[in-house]
Amino acid sequence: MNDDRKHPFRYSHEDREAASHIPDTPQTRAPSYALAFADEDFLCREELRPVRLQLELLKPEMLMNEAGVNSTIVLFGGARIPEPAKKDTARTQTLADLSKYYEEARRFAQMMTAQSLATGGTENVIVTGGGPGVMEAGNRGAEEAGGRSIGLNIVLPHEQAPNSYVTPDLCFNFHYFAIRKMHFLMRASAVCVFPGGFGTLDELFEALTLIQTGRMAQVPFLLFGRDFWNKIINWDALADAGTISADDLKLFRFVETAEEAIAALNDWDGKGVKRGAIPGQIGRASCRERV
Repeated sequence: MNDDRKHPFRYSHEDREAASHIPDTPQTRAPSYALAFADEDFLCREELRPVRLQLELLKPEMLMNEAGVNSTIVLFGGARIPEPAKKDTARTQTLADLSKYYEEARRFAQMMTAQSLATGGTENVIVTGGGPGVMEAGNRGAEEAGGRSIGLNIVLPHEQAPNSYVTPDLCFNFHYFAIRKMHFLMRASAVCVFPGGFGTLDELFEALTLIQTGRMAQVPFLLFGRDFWNKIINWDALADAGTISADDLKLFRFVETAEEAIAALNDWDGKGVKRGAIPGQIGRASCRERV
């Protein structure tokens, strides 16, 4: 390690190493004696939750900065959608039919990664949840194009591991869903959502809500598979009921193929603009006006 520190003090890792070689006594074996930052039991205490949240925000952010990842293309989608060659193993006929979107996700990731590499490979890096199904397809396409991709995995009750196509140095694991979703969107230059289940719907609606409310700048927002999305969500009913504005339906587009998706990315109005008001919302009086 280069000693380029800007202070005269010892590194924390030096003291951690030194502390591992101290004499074995009742005092040094006591949990209270362990260095706080090296004490896993201490770090997992409930009172330390704010620190753990901060660490999950900082670690991926720092490593992606160091890796030169400036912007990303987000791919959300179902873990249960098989690749076409394995659609006979699908649990339902619908999942087997949806396998075509595995291939579209793979092709889209290939194309976007090829474009990214042509400009240095730091923009529009593919990011997925790092799991199977559509996520695997995205990471796979990026690797096949010779580029990097990111996987944001999360610890689940059942045993799992990231798919084998995620770039190892850009493969992250999370405890907190909220921080994971934040990392999905912090660098997003586009959001692409493929058919999926509860997790995909959660990611879809959180991202749409942030854009709808002006908490996030508008980015190209693509839903692959019009028939699927119109079957499970009655978008027009939401607008007719007035619970969303008709203008909110313009925040996203439906596409079917990788080529349609790229064409939409290149022809997207309002990119980078934050809404100043929510269309159709009745203005709220300020606290002073109500008084």
